[in-house]
Amino acid sequence: MKVLCVFGKYQYGDPTRGIGTEYAAFVPALERLGHKVIHFDSWEKTKFANYAELNQSLLQMVEQERPDVMLTIQRDYEIWLETLQIIQSRGDVATISWTTDDSWKYREVSRFIGTKYHSMTTTYAESVSKYHQDGIQNVLLTQWAANSQMLQEPIPASQCRYQVSFVGAAHGDRKQRISELKSLGIEVTCFGHGWDNGSVAAEEIPRIMRESVISLNFANAYKGPNQVKARTFEVPGAGGFLITEYASELERSYVLNEEIVAFHSTEDLADKIKYFLAHPQERDSIAQAGFIRTTSEHTYDIRMKELLEFAIKSRDQFFNNNDTSKNTSFESVLAKYRENFLVKIFRIVLVFTCNLIYGRKRGVRAARRILFEASWRLFGKEIFTASGLPGRLFPYQ
Repeated sequence: MKVLCVFGKYQYGDPTRGIGTEYAAFVPALERLGHKVIHFDSWEKTKFANYAELNQSLLQMVEQERPDVMLTIQRDYEIWLETLQIIQSRGDVATISWTTDDSWKYREVSRFIGTKYHSMTTTYAESVSKYHQDGIQNVLLTQWAANSQMLQEPIPASQCRYQVSFVGAAHGDRKQRISELKSLGIEVTCFGHGWDNGSVAAEEIPRIMRESVISLNFANAYKGPNQVKARTFEVPGAGGFLITEYASELERSYVLNEEIVAFHSTEDLADKIKYFLAHPQERDSIAQAGFIRTTSEHTYDIRMKELLEFAIKSRDQFFNNNDTSKNTSFESVLAKYRENFLVKIFRIVLVFTCNLIYGRKRGVRAARRILFEASWRLFGKEIFTASGLPGRLFPYQ
């Protein structure tokens, strides 16, 4: 099959942050399954002048390439509902969206875009019923995974280069938590944006995990409760021993204390680090069990195969149950995106105010976030259309 992947190549669309998790994982997995992959970068700011150009280019690529499946990851309103509906109604393209952060993002994004896809995915079991309640029936419960290219047998603790390591950006309260561990007598070697060691190449990350007696993972989310993250699968897949912060639904993927270990507080984490540093044979046994579980059940090859089959099945169900003879012309959609004098004035006032409060470096970003937070609450799915105010005021993503 031909699969069109619509998401960023780089983390958060920023080339300086390195290759994104989804691009590095999904594209190779799809290619290993024998599919032809076409990539459309919908996140990088320099690719398009505005959202109108992005959406028009996406439709042109669909028409030109005629993919069997379109797999997207939407950050928020960059792909218009009208664009999705045009593609959904074609008949030859099965559309599916991989959602991230549904623990909080379902309320803000997923429920508004879900009806315009043939199918959706979620990594949160509790979100499935929410989709169904909102009339979105074709929802695949899935999860993050490990990259098959990075799978490595664990090595004994005695052969590891690092005692305790953490790989990830130094955002949120992570620096504070690492500092707290240090005050409890535990040194953690940290890699990633914001740490003294800096970012490391993607191919180096599995090596660090494998060569660490203990690899840490923090599960705190941008908003809301803790989340099961990709790192949960990447560490045992790379042959590492994982101690991860507990998150709901973790037991759905691993047997705790037999395949991975979870902690509930900094003090609990410190105690478990000290215990497993002092009991290397038990550490080795858990690392091996976690590796076996990951290779047999939690790779992206397995996830993508299931996802494609679900997308095709959902598309067929959609056309059996819906009349798609009426469709919207993109020209009429474009007319809704035009700026006017009031829109320009509102943007100037909003950005100026946020610059005064947050500074010029953060002002535009803060203005966009404030407008988005207010808009989805007030106008719902309207902000995901061509006429949505956030997309018109901030056309450069």
